[in-house]
Amino acid sequence: MSNPCVIPKPIDMVSLDGAFSLKPGTPIQVAGEARAVTAYLQDLIQRAAGGLPEVTQTDAGQARPGTILLTTAAAEPGLGDEGYALSVTPDSVTMRAPRPAGLFYAVQTLRQLLPPEIENRQAGSPRSWDIPALAITDRPRFPWRGLMLDVARHCFPVEFVMRFIDLLAMHKLNVLHWHLTDDQGWRVEIQKYPRLVEVGSRRQATPFPADRRRLDGIPYAGFYTQAQIQEVVQYAADRCVTLVPEIEMPGHALAALASYPELGCTGGPYAVGTYWGVEEDVFCAGNERVYTFLEDVLDEVTRLFPGQFVHIGGDECPKRRWQGCPKCHAMIQKAGLKDESELQSYFVKRMERALAGMGRRLIGWDEILEGGLAPHASVMSWRGIQGGIAAAAAGHDVVMSPTSHCYFDYYQSEDQAKEPPAIFGFIPLEKVYAYQPVPPELPPDQASHILGAQGNVWTEYMPDGRQVEYMTYPRACALSEVVWSGSPSPDYQDFLGRLRVHLERLSVLGIQYRDPFSDERERQIQP
Repeated sequence: MSNPCVIPKPIDMVSLDGAFSLKPGTPIQVAGEARAVTAYLQDLIQRAAGGLPEVTQTDAGQARPGTILLTTAAAEPGLGDEGYALSVTPDSVTMRAPRPAGLFYAVQTLRQLLPPEIENRQAGSPRSWDIPALAITDRPRFPWRGLMLDVARHCFPVEFVMRFIDLLAMHKLNVLHWHLTDDQGWRVEIQKYPRLVEVGSRRQATPFPADRRRLDGIPYAGFYTQAQIQEVVQYAADRCVTLVPEIEMPGHALAALASYPELGCTGGPYAVGTYWGVEEDVFCAGNERVYTFLEDVLDEVTRLFPGQFVHIGGDECPKRRWQGCPKCHAMIQKAGLKDESELQSYFVKRMERALAGMGRRLIGWDEILEGGLAPHASVMSWRGIQGGIAAAAAGHDVVMSPTSHCYFDYYQSEDQAKEPPAIFGFIPLEKVYAYQPVPPELPPDQASHILGAQGNVWTEYMPDGRQVEYMTYPRACALSEVVWSGSPSPDYQDFLGRLRVHLERLSVLGIQYRDPFSDERERQIQP
C-alpha cells in the first residue's frame, strides 16, 4: 500500500523508504505489561501470515532485526494514556506508548497498514506481506469516543455485541454506551428483582419496521444474564472499550413498572410497551420504595460494569402522572420544591448521591438540566448543542451527541424509497465528517469540559444486526476521525480516498454497510 489508508487518520505520519516484511511467525518482543495487546497482535500475525509468533520479554529499548517490539518504556509522556508512536523500518517494527491502550491502538494502525484480504485468511496459511516503512506519532483528541447501542427495542445476541465492539476497537472508539432498559424491554438480569426479566423482558408485539402504527402480533423477548454481561465487559476491556450501562429513569420505565406495579404512581396494571414513543407512566418520584429499588438495581449494575460512568437516561419524562399523584405532591412539599420539574431534579440528585456512594459518576441526557442540575452530574447533549453549552458553562463535563449529526437511526439518503425504513431525518456521511464537537462560543476553560462525542444507534427500525451495521457504517468511520484526529478544516475528499480502501476491509469482514460511492447523486452538504 504505497499510500497508507488508515481510519481514523493519524495525527502525524511520515512515509519512509522501504518496507518491513511480515513473515509467518514473526517474533514479538514485549517490554512492560501488555498481555491482552500481545495476544491480539499474535492473533493478527497468525491470521495474516501464518505461524504462531513467539513472544519474549525484553529490557531492550530497540527491536531486534526481524521482530516487532511492544514497549511502554521510554515513551513520550505527551502521548497520554491512549497515544502511541509507531516506527516501521525495513529491519523491524517498534510500537511505543506510555500505557497498554496506546499499544493496542498502534496494533490497530498496523492492522490497517496490511491489505484488507488479511481479515478473512485462514490461520496457518503461510504468506508474507510488506508493511510500508513509516513513522507515526498519534494520540486522540477526545477521551470519550463512543457509540450507543440500543438493545431495549431489539435485543441482539452476545456474539453480535462482541462483533460491534470489535468494530469500535478497530476505529479507535473507546466507549460503548449500552442502552439496556426502556418502555419496550428490560434487558439486564437483576438478581434481587427477578421479575424484571421474567416479565419486563417480554412484550406482546412489535411495530412493523415500515409502519410503526401497526403491530406484528408476535411476542418478543430477550435479556442478558449477569454471566453474559461479565463476559462482554471483559471482552470489551481487552479491546480498550469501556461499557457505559444505561438504566432509564424516571421515564421510559414501563417494562420495570409492568414487573413491579407498586413503583408507579397509579399502581397499574401495566404492560411492557409495544409501540414506540413516550409513555405517560413513569417511576413515582414521591415513593421511597422507588429510590430503594433503583439503588438496589444500580448496586448490582455497578458490580457488573467497572467503568466510572453510569447513564440514568433522564430524558422524555412526562409529568402528568406526578401532577395527579398525592405521593409526588407530598414529596414536593417535603423537599421544598416548586414544581414537577424540580421534582425531576430532586430525583436525579438522589440518584447521583447513590452512585457517588458506589464510586461512580452519573451521566444523563440533557433533560437532567431541567429544574437544576445535580452538582457533579455529566450531560449528554442530544437535543442540539445548547444543553451541552449550558452544562459546560456551569462547569459540568459533557458528551456531545446532537440529533443534527450523531443520530445513526436517521436516513443516509434523501431518496428514502431506496433505503430501508428509518425513523426520519437525513444525516449523510459528509455531515457526520464535518461535525465539530466543541462549540465555538465556549472559551477554553469551558471547552475543556467537552469530553468528546458519540453516535447513537436507536434500534426501533433495526430488527437485526445486519441492519444495525448498515445504519452505523461508514458513518461511524467518519465520527471516529472527528473524535480522534478531527481538524477545524476537515478534508472530506482525503477521507473518501482512504475510505474506498477501508470499505474493502469491511467487506472482507462481512460487515453490512451503505456504500457512499454507489450514489451518483451524492449531495454536497454545507458543514
